[in-house]
Amino acid sequence: MGLNIVLIEPEIPNNTGNIGRLSLASGSTLHLVKPFGFELTDARVKRAGLDYWQHVDIKIYENVDDFFATHSTKKMVFFSSHGTKSVWDIDFEDGMFLVFGKESVGLSEEILQANLDALYKIPILSPHIRSLNVANAVSVVVYEGLRQLSAR
Repeated sequence: MGLNIVLIEPEIPNNTGNIGRLSLASGSTLHLVKPFGFELTDARVKRAGLDYWQHVDIKIYENVDDFFATHSTKKMVFFSSHGTKSVWDIDFEDGMFLVFGKESVGLSEEILQANLDALYKIPILSPHIRSLNVANAVSVVVYEGLRQLSAR
């Protein structure tokens, strides 16, 4: 049982480090799509990932075209505050790809429009907040997926 966490053009090293640690804890593979807003050797990435970083299963892609060409036949779901369906409506599958956008703007309009049928959001119950931190969002989604997969 495992999931694939995809970060498209991550910008904040601490988020990527925390998501790397989550990837390892959850048995997931972390896919990082360039360009990054930092270097993977950045001390903040390592600090957030602690001494676990070396054990994280990481795949790196030069750009979004490279990523999508490599995984064109894979089952993917995309996350955005613009989604109309809830994360609770996803029928998670082993090996599913969970795609998240960069911290400042999320997924590009091109990716959103091409994947409207697979676009989801995490319900936010307060009108005073527009989105969750990406590391928190990934945690919510991954553990909902693992909960569903383990219940089967």
